[in-house]
Amino acid sequence: MKKNLGAVNSLYPMPVTLVGATVNGKPNYLTVAHVGIMNHAQPAYITVGLGKMHYTNAGIKENKTFSVNIPSEDMVVETDYCGIVTGKNTDKATLFEAFYGELKTAPMITECPVNLECKLYDIIDFPTHDVFIGEIMGTYCDENVLTDNAVDLLKVRPMLFDMGRRHYWRLGEPFAECWNIGKQLRPK
Repeated sequence: MKKNLGAVNSLYPMPVTLVGATVNGKPNYLTVAHVGIMNHAQPAYITVGLGKMHYTNAGIKENKTFSVNIPSEDMVVETDYCGIVTGKNTDKATLFEAFYGELKTAPMITECPVNLECKLYDIIDFPTHDVFIGEIMGTYCDENVLTDNAVDLLKVRPMLFDMGRRHYWRLGEPFAECWNIGKQLRPK
C-alpha cells in the first residue's frame, strides 16, 4: 500500500545550479535547483523557476540573458551561501571570478566546471514564480571534465538537491546504458 502525501512535488533530487544575471550593472548569482531541460535538439532550451521576490529576476528581464552554472561538490559553501542571502544586500559576485560569452550580459562563473549561456526566450508568469525559458547559446566546460568531448558527470561532481530532507547529495555511479538496457525486453 502506498501513502498519499498530498500535492507534494517530490521530483527530487535535482541538480544544484547557480543562475547568473547582471543586475544594476553587476553580476549576481542565485542558487537554484528548479532547472529543467526542454529539448536536446538545436536550438536547445532550458527552464529556470524563480520566486518573484528574487533580485535576479529583474536582471534577467532587463538584459534578456542569464547563465546556468553547474558547481562541483567542492563549491558547496559558496553555493549554499548564494541561496541564503539576497543580492539586494550582499555582493555575491565577490565570491567568484566572472567571465562573459558572446551575449556579453550573462555572467558565468569561472570556478564552475560547466556553464550555460542563455538568451531569454520567454517568461511564464505564475502567481508566485517566474519561469524563465532560455535558449542555450553556448556551453562552456573545463577541459578536465570532458571525456570524448562530452561532459563527464563523475568528473564534474555536481551537487544534487533534496527538498524533502533539505540536503545536498553526491552523484553515484552509472549502472546501465541509456537507450540500450531496455532492448532486452524486445520480442525476439
